[in-house]
Parts: sequence; C-alpha cells; structure tokens
Amino acid sequence: MKVLHLISSGGMYGAENVVAALARDLEQMGCWVRVGVFQNAHCPDNNVADQLERRGASVIRIPCRGRVDRGAIQQIREIVRGQQVQLVHSHGYKSNIYSYLACRRLGVPMMATCHLWTRQTPAIRVYEFIDAWLLRRFDAVVAVSDVIAEDARRAGIPAAKITTINNGIDLAPFASATPTLAEEIKKGDRLLIGTAGRLVSQKGMDYFLRAARAVLNEMPEALFAVVGDGPDRGKLERLAQELEIEGQVVFTGSRADMPHVYASFDVFVLASLDEGLPMAVLEALASNRAVVATQVGAVPKVIVSGQTGMLVKPADVPGLAGAILVLLRSPELRARLGRNGSALVHKQFSSRVMSQEYLRLYEQLLSAIGAVQSSESLMGKV
Repeated sequence: MKVLHLISSGGMYGAENVVAALARDLEQMGCWVRVGVFQNAHCPDNNVADQLERRGASVIRIPCRGRVDRGAIQQIREIVRGQQVQLVHSHGYKSNIYSYLACRRLGVPMMATCHLWTRQTPAIRVYEFIDAWLLRRFDAVVAVSDVIAEDARRAGIPAAKITTINNGIDLAPFASATPTLAEEIKKGDRLLIGTAGRLVSQKGMDYFLRAARAVLNEMPEALFAVVGDGPDRGKLERLAQELEIEGQVVFTGSRADMPHVYASFDVFVLASLDEGLPMAVLEALASNRAVVATQVGAVPKVIVSGQTGMLVKPADVPGLAGAILVLLRSPELRARLGRNGSALVHKQFSSRVMSQEYLRLYEQLLSAIGAVQSSESLMGKV
C-alpha cells in the first residue's frame, strides 16, 4: 500500500509526532509511506522536515509561497500520479485544503485526521470553517478523541465518515532517557515542575506561571520549566517578570530531546484550556512522571484523578497550584501515579496500537473504492 501524508507545521508538536510514529510503524508493516511537508515561505527556518527525517521518515519537501500556491497543488498532484499513491492522508486545515484541491479529481481516497479545531483567532476560525466544509467531501475523517468526533459531527461531517482513533506514542525512546535538562539547568536536589507545548493561549501557559507563583510562595526552592516555542513566548516571559519568578522559571525553547526532558521533571503539568488527546500527557506518563492536567478534551480518558494523575478544572490557578503542591510533598504518591500512568500508556496508547487501527481503516477505504470502481466498470459494460 502506498500512502502520502501531508502536514504543515511550525514545529514538532502533537500532530507532527503522530505522523512520525505512524510513518515509521506503517513502513514496518510493509507500506510505502512518504510525508509531504510544506516549506512555507513565511517560515523559512522550520526544521520539521529535518526532524522527521532524523526519526526515520521519508520526506518530500513541498515549497509553498502563499495561501493558495498553485505550484504546491501541482507538485502534490504530480507526486500522487508519479508515485502511484493509493491513499492521501492529511493533517491540519492547510494540508486538508491542499489535499482536496490537488486530489479531488484523481480518484484517490482522501482522508484526514482532525487533531483539534482551536478557533484561536478570527482568521483561524475562517480557515477551520473552510476545513469542516471540505472534510464533508473526504472519504474518511479520523478524530483523535470522542469530543473531537462530536465536534466534527456538529460541523456537518457525516457520522458514517468519522472514526475515532486514539493518539499513540513510540514508547522506546522513553525507556532509556536520561535527565539532560536537569543537568543543563543544574537542578541538583531541587524539585522541577515542567510543562511543554506550543506557546499559544490554548495551552494555558499563563495559568501555569500564575500557579508557579503560588507554589513558590509555599516552596521557594522549586524550579519550573516551560518547554516549547510560539507567538506568546515574549508575553509569557514578561508575565514571569511581573510575577517576580523569572529566576525560578526556565524557558527552554523547542527541544529535539523530549524523552530526556520528561526524565528531568519531577512533576509534569498540562494547563490547557482546550485539547484533543495531548501527546505531551502520553509522553509524560510513558516517562513515569506524575501528571497534573486540566479536565479538557480526552484528557480524563487518560488521567484518572488519584490513579494515573491529578485532574483540575481549566483556568483554576488555586486548584492547579494545590495539586502541584500535593505531589511535591509526597514522593510516594508521585511514584505511584507515575507507575500507573506508564502501565496505562503501554497497554492502550502505544503507536503500534494506533497504527494498526489506521492500517485497518486504510484497507477498508481501498476495498470500498475498489468495489465502487468494479461496479462502475460492470455498469459500463451493460
């Protein structure tokens, strides 16, 4: 089976990690897989393609010089025709739009994974409205959580086209990780509370910093780390200064060694206001870390409070700080939650389980398309 994935990104975050793991697993299952990565003219320093290649993916770079670049559309069309691609799988609204424009008349099945509609800005809301309209015309849409599946149905995508497949992660890198970040920042015996993700309002990083202020009032020796980059970085750094905690908070920027980063944390925090099934939580659990997370999206499917982590309401700074303090004061609780969470991820959220479900869906789509084409061929002979 020949599959082309399309992705457009400003960094290696959840969707990109899903694609990397999926591409690798599908290759091991005998598929021919290529990942088409848009090289956006407005973001020339994007190194997603390089990182995907380092993780074993076969990457095709697709130059893109505008919102609707006819050259990029033509290149995708030529890849599909020239490589005899049997199925195109896109991730994110830009990739979905280009996939549709390039492949709608080629007779190739089109499917997309809906990771999350963030609705962050008026411009993004317009693109996501267009995305939902186009996805109604795709052959299949995968939602990474039941919440997102319901969102897709409300957006008018036929329920028969929607399948829920949980995100999964490659577990191997987390088994042998070493705490390199802890060494870099000279953590020593201090407790390190970390968060990771794109620095945008959806991720609730400002609530994380405000909770850090409250924790430091009780435990002034604690350290905090914000891992990732994004448009809100400057604003968040200024907030840390306003809260007078800049000396206890490290902004690391994007990191390519995330298993080693998680191994450096004593507690991982997800303060998001909205999510699908966040890869960061799965990765932290795979690292045997105790997790505090907000009760959004599919997070409660993974974090059962008191069993695999601790749940708090979104935008609840006192609740977030209180949960962090409980974990910091109890090494035994941190260890137990970490063990339980790791066991859950190994059982239900490995990339292998995810990839097998995607492969079954691919086979169903190709079988259905083949049956339709065979029926049309017979009709033509009547």
